[in-house]
Amino acid sequence: MEDISFVHSPDGTPIAHRRTGDGPPVVIVSGALCTASDESPLADELAAQGFTAVAYDRRGRGASGDTGPYAVAREVEDLAAVIEAAGGSAFVYGTSSGAALAFEAAAAGLPVTGVAGYEPPMTTDDDGTPGRLAHSARLQELIASGRHDVAVAHFVSGTGAPAEVIEELRGTEAWAGWVALAPSIGYDYAVLGDSLVPVDRMARITVPLLVMNGTKSFDFMVPAAELIARTAPRGRHRLLEGQTHEVDPAVLAPVLCEFALG
Repeated sequence: MEDISFVHSPDGTPIAHRRTGDGPPVVIVSGALCTASDESPLADELAAQGFTAVAYDRRGRGASGDTGPYAVAREVEDLAAVIEAAGGSAFVYGTSSGAALAFEAAAAGLPVTGVAGYEPPMTTDDDGTPGRLAHSARLQELIASGRHDVAVAHFVSGTGAPAEVIEELRGTEAWAGWVALAPSIGYDYAVLGDSLVPVDRMARITVPLLVMNGTKSFDFMVPAAELIARTAPRGRHRLLEGQTHEVDPAVLAPVLCEFALG
């Protein structure tokens, strides 16, 4: 992956990005607690198949700035600036909450040639909305009070991880990096809103859309992905055999390349 370059979002926030390979651009949008460096394996796979992978640090992460106040619209503008730096238009791929942001950008009319997302953490369960909003509100309280370690634990608990697993994670090298990124988790929650599929937004996406799930991942995400694919005018849904929420870049990259090439 090349050295870090910067582009400035309309509000002046510097957004760090890295390019890998030579070919049609694919912009990678990370999920929660991830930065551009975490996307290196996927970027390398895409580059090996003839694409230019452009991974960037979302605002509040890595080498990027974080101008307040936060709004999802500012993140869409960040992505637009990265696309412009990539050549003016690009295929966009997002993972988890990054998929939700990628879809939002496509719905907003950014110059994307196509968009793909792996397991946006959305649901069709309206009954669970109060609980999800309460979980999000508690996270925001922890971040605002500076309790970043507890905020990360709260976020991980929301994925269904038991307390003993969270304690094991606390002992890993990755944990300190996650704690440093904790304030940005609130941005992911803002992108997701109440976590219900925003069908009105999905219906506005006119470019080809691919949404994917792993067969060994969270079952509740599948109906939401299927709804996204049905709602988007050119939407498709695909299951990746044997994949968990941590998708293997070697499995994912060929699927993305095939879809991006039409």
